[in-house]
Amino acid sequence: MKPKLIFIGEQGNYVFNHNLKIIHLGKSGRVEEASRIFSKMTQRNTVTYNSMISVFAKNGRLDDARHLFDIMPQRNLVSWNTMIAGYLHNNRVEEAQNFFDKMSKRDAFSWTLMITCYTRKGELEKAREMFDLVPNRSDTACWNAMIAGYAKKVGDLDSAWKFFERIPDPNVVSWVTMICGFARHGKIAEARRLFDQMPSRNVVSWNAMIAAYVQHLQIDEAVRLFMEMPEKDSVSWTTIINGYVRVGKLDKAQEVINQMPCKNIAAQTAMCGRMDEALNLFREMDNKDMVSWNTMISGYAQVGKMDRALKIFEEMRERNIVSWNSLITGFIQNGLYLHALESLILMGREGKKFDESTFACGFSACASLAALQVGKQLHGLILKNGYVNDLFVSNSLIAMYAKCGRVFSAEHVFRNIDDCVDLVSWNSLISGFALNGYAKEAIKVFEEMLTEGMTPDKVSFIGILSACSHAGLIDQGFKWFKCMIEVYAIEPVAEHYSCMVDLLSRMGKLEEAFEIVKKMNFKANAGLWGSLLGACRIHRNLELGRFAAERLLELEPHNASHYIILSNMHAEAGRWKEVERVRVLMRENKAGKQPGCSWVERRNQLHSFLSDDPAQLRTANIHIISKTLTAHMKSTCQVSDINSAFFDIL
Repeated sequence: MKPKLIFIGEQGNYVFNHNLKIIHLGKSGRVEEASRIFSKMTQRNTVTYNSMISVFAKNGRLDDARHLFDIMPQRNLVSWNTMIAGYLHNNRVEEAQNFFDKMSKRDAFSWTLMITCYTRKGELEKAREMFDLVPNRSDTACWNAMIAGYAKKVGDLDSAWKFFERIPDPNVVSWVTMICGFARHGKIAEARRLFDQMPSRNVVSWNAMIAAYVQHLQIDEAVRLFMEMPEKDSVSWTTIINGYVRVGKLDKAQEVINQMPCKNIAAQTAMCGRMDEALNLFREMDNKDMVSWNTMISGYAQVGKMDRALKIFEEMRERNIVSWNSLITGFIQNGLYLHALESLILMGREGKKFDESTFACGFSACASLAALQVGKQLHGLILKNGYVNDLFVSNSLIAMYAKCGRVFSAEHVFRNIDDCVDLVSWNSLISGFALNGYAKEAIKVFEEMLTEGMTPDKVSFIGILSACSHAGLIDQGFKWFKCMIEVYAIEPVAEHYSCMVDLLSRMGKLEEAFEIVKKMNFKANAGLWGSLLGACRIHRNLELGRFAAERLLELEPHNASHYIILSNMHAEAGRWKEVERVRVLMRENKAGKQPGCSWVERRNQLHSFLSDDPAQLRTANIHIISKTLTAHMKSTCQVSDINSAFFDIL
């Protein structure tokens, strides 16, 4: 009997080791390698089949996962749950529901999967119906799924809190989910109060609270909490480093890196401008995981080296959704909006499912390019993929429509957001109305926001002051400016002063505008002096205009438009010697080397025009130029191709 026992043990080890290989390859996205190992296995058990089903499902190959499920000799609860989880991962809710309905036996995990399935789609009523059907609600995971749905997905913190209070035995996940929910919606004090009430904390709960402080740039509080931590992991250290980097304290960030007991790639990459060190560390790593690759892409994107970020991306054997999102976000951050949209298309063609971040980046690119038709097609994709009720995506959609001049479409999206909208939603709509010249509507929405009990922030007041400026509402502008300071204790920044200067300047009150600039407790920026200079030109105030222009030329010596405005003002006053002096100064400073560029979208195509193109002045050649530009854009995969590509994906 002894040799037989040894043989069975060897056989068990064989299956166990191969199962581990399949799981490991699946986590890194190497599906084909995992599939080859599975096919060559001479012995398999139920765990083997479940592992391979999971690999297929998590990588979007649901047909292969279903085929394996159908042919496996023996199924257990894990087999059924793995298929449901796969459908959930790929947003195929109806098929997940069908599988669930066919199950002869269910456990707590089965119910939790289905509840999560509906909460992630924002269908909280269906999730609640499913929750009410759970036979034994002693399992905390079901409660946590409902809390996450209300707190994260729709921002209904009151409902999330009611579930939290009713949990029979809340665990750390329950507490952290509520803390993150409060933090996400700006309620930092409530998040901290909940953190202090926790009966026991682990490193995850500490990290969540520190990340909340960093998210809202309360770095001192984050560091204070970090110092109190009984045990720190790499996430703790990296979060603090990122916090210092975000507020520009790179010396402090480097000090934290030097104190780390074990430096990692994420911490190194968090330091802007230190990518060479991070690359050396990355190249020395024996086992580069997906996190390391993705961190390098994000790091290069942060320092504006998108060519290197793209090279790292192309070197990856397998990519996940984080890889794609890191690359696309990098393009957005560096103003390469067409590249971002092209990457979205390639991502779709590789069969990768878009998530909230992907759609938000897509809408951001469309907004920056004023590519309305592409934005509309992305809107169709979110309807198809079940992200219509995701607040993060909806806010990006509002901003896209507003910046493309379709502010009433933006309002339609706003009014149709289920449950609670957040401050970002309100700010996007207010700014959209202001940007498009609908001052009364902007003021109306702002007052509606206050009635709803939402506390405005700096961005809210930039929107309302901009609206007052465009409409020439001096009294209302000063009323809201005073309210911002005295009622909401918001310290004005350059953008607020710029709106006030613009408001007064438009009404010809140049001296009052200049007095505001002089009384500011910080140095005026180019936007402020530019507003003043433009108004001086309109109202023919040469002396004040000359002073504003001199300040502008100190800040932006290579910007040709400042020289031109000042030169024109002198010309209108007949001061030809001053005109010549300005033109000489312009040549000496080599201003105007870069031609201005504008674009317009027409019939799903993006047409661009350069300011120094002499052909623009000849109407007879416009048609030929337009056709040439169209052909060029088609050959380089511009927006017209992107429209077609998104249509194919739909």
